[in-house]
Amino acid sequence: MLYSAFILGILGSFHCIGMCGPIAFMLPVSRDNKVHKFFQIFLYHIGRLLSYSIIGLAFGLIGKSLNLFGIQQQLSIGIGILMILVILLPSKKLQKYNFSQPLYRLVGKVKSSLGAALKKKTPDTFLTIGFLNGFLPCGLVYMAVFGAIAAGGITEGSLYMLLFGMGTIPLMTTAVYFSSLLGGKLRNKVQRLIPAFVVLMGLLFIMRGMGLDIPYLSPAPATAMVEASASCH
Repeated sequence: MLYSAFILGILGSFHCIGMCGPIAFMLPVSRDNKVHKFFQIFLYHIGRLLSYSIIGLAFGLIGKSLNLFGIQQQLSIGIGILMILVILLPSKKLQKYNFSQPLYRLVGKVKSSLGAALKKKTPDTFLTIGFLNGFLPCGLVYMAVFGAIAAGGITEGSLYMLLFGMGTIPLMTTAVYFSSLLGGKLRNKVQRLIPAFVVLMGLLFIMRGMGLDIPYLSPAPATAMVEASASCH
């Protein structure tokens, strides 16, 4: 399922342009030295990937803990259903269950630190901005987090979020260099594809959890494979 993370990052980056684009536009990059500008943007992306990997590590640990109880398949199905519900349910109903309220103070501190970092131009500034950027609330990141939990392991969860972040790099880099190319019409067209893709991801997670013995898409449960191997002997 790792490839879904990269595709979500690519499509989701059009959403990221609206949410994180202002930060990318405000990066204090060098206007005269192209080499310096390239490495400054590179450090910004490394910071984002680092924060996404840490998030994936944390939620991958949750997935691994649930996996130890032998409910990996049920977890995958549950995550898939949750992804679909988030897209299909009216946003007004979801706002009643805003689980991010307790994080507002933390988010406020992140934004304050981000604002201070944007005023500096030292090399570590760009790494800091990217790192803090990765922790800002984002609906697409939440979808990727679901995938990291369903990945069922610390390494897998971290890799899932890392690939998601890598998928956002091409367009976020374009936003810094050629912001005029990312017109509103193009963003709107691609953003319409995001809900459909998230629903497709949800269906894929459900199919994986069902263990239909379809190679790569819905592999048979490990217990079933052991039993089949034992019967062959």
